[in-house]
Amino acid sequence: MTTSKTSDASVAAPLFDLQGLVAAVRRRRRLWCVVALVGLLLGAAVTVVRPPLPSATTKVLVAHQDDQPNDTGTLIRTDVELLGTTRIATEALKTLKSAENPEDFMQEYRGAGVTNNLLQIDVTGESDADAVARAKALADAFVADHVRRMREAATAEAKALRDQRDRMRDELAKVNKSIGDRSPEGDPKASASIESLFARRAELNSRIADFDQRAEDARVGTPRVVAGTQIVDAPRAVRHSLPKAAVTNAGIGFLLGLVLGIAAAAVGAVVAGRPVLRREIAAHLGASVIAELRRPSKLWQRRRTRATRERLTTTLVRTVRGTAEPVSLLELGCARSTSLIAKDVARELAAEGRVVIVDGLPGPELSGGRQEQGEPAVVSGGRAAALPQQVRRLGVGSVAPGTAWTDLQYLGSQTVLVVRAGHGSATWLHTVARQLSDQRIPVIGVVLIDPDPRDRTDGTLWDGLHIALRVHSERLARQDEMGRSRKERQPIWAAGVPDNDQEAR
Repeated sequence: MTTSKTSDASVAAPLFDLQGLVAAVRRRRRLWCVVALVGLLLGAAVTVVRPPLPSATTKVLVAHQDDQPNDTGTLIRTDVELLGTTRIATEALKTLKSAENPEDFMQEYRGAGVTNNLLQIDVTGESDADAVARAKALADAFVADHVRRMREAATAEAKALRDQRDRMRDELAKVNKSIGDRSPEGDPKASASIESLFARRAELNSRIADFDQRAEDARVGTPRVVAGTQIVDAPRAVRHSLPKAAVTNAGIGFLLGLVLGIAAAAVGAVVAGRPVLRREIAAHLGASVIAELRRPSKLWQRRRTRATRERLTTTLVRTVRGTAEPVSLLELGCARSTSLIAKDVARELAAEGRVVIVDGLPGPELSGGRQEQGEPAVVSGGRAAALPQQVRRLGVGSVAPGTAWTDLQYLGSQTVLVVRAGHGSATWLHTVARQLSDQRIPVIGVVLIDPDPRDRTDGTLWDGLHIALRVHSERLARQDEMGRSRKERQPIWAAGVPDNDQEAR
């Protein structure tokens, strides 16, 4: 039966606990909120320290010889790349009469294709006037280069067509000469040859006319390209709004900081391995969560927190009152909260008799403050041995790293662990459970401090071994006690009550 339960639990345990990771990241919201705030401030500071440079923009309408309605933007992308060449930059610098290096000048402007035939040029400069002058020089240099390339291409194409036409004309002259040399009278074979020459002459005339038309079209197309390529939006300075730029940069910095903060919190939660959920803490400590106390995050939650603290005190008082052995409160990451809980429990128990708090904390949480009148006495661990047996003791200690484990048994033979959620790692929680087991100090339960408010997991261990044994032993003790009481009462009951109906009559 135990093997099947263990195997079922191992199968049900997820390889990656996303719920625990989300809870751990949410608990570290202070970290990623601070990082996001730092990113926001840095983004706004960058705008103030390094304001946007003066810039200008212009738009150029670019006509292409091979424009097609279904063009996917290849031609305009080619124009953008041509704009970023040293030839265009050099021509623009010559117009500006500047000695700047063309490679450096290319870093100060960029082009973008708005449509298939519209090119936008953005330039930065030392001032608005300088940026406008640079934009105009670049646009003029690009238009001149584009017109020159289109004219050179059209001239080369027309020349190639004319050369082909001239070759056709030379061949046509040869064909005409062959036809003129033939006599009209002759054999049938000569007549067939003359017909083929006439057919060849007709073909050459057709091709010559075609080449003439194509050369004319090439020459006619160039003025259309030249006239179509022009500056359609005159260079103008771009006005920058400092508040708008600050808001934009601050928003970008905030988003980057938020992402980095959440990522850092997630990585830190995975690396640290600190359990946050009730079920994880209970499983690692091997004890059930019997109560919890949340930290008030808002002013109007203090009343609810006081009510929760009173219920916690009532639960612990009931637990301590129900056992004859001394009980201790051992803290992990919440010494101040544990000392306050111990004082509340001691006040409630003081109504039944004298109560003394045995201080085993390494810090001054209990012994450092001034003791007010009516509060329970606080003694150190060394003076606890001199207390009389009728005095109820409530030990308060710590299971943080560096604890003297052999001294915990003098604080109490049973203990209630007061653990702050997300403070101890899983390895240390296992260490605490193992050390308490070696000292034979049973854990009554766990009080969880500052739990995740959205945690809906159950912190009860239904199959805990030591809990099951303790419950079983308590049941056996009650059954034995009830059996002895029945045996003691049986003779009295038999003597006073008739044994059967006949004797009763």
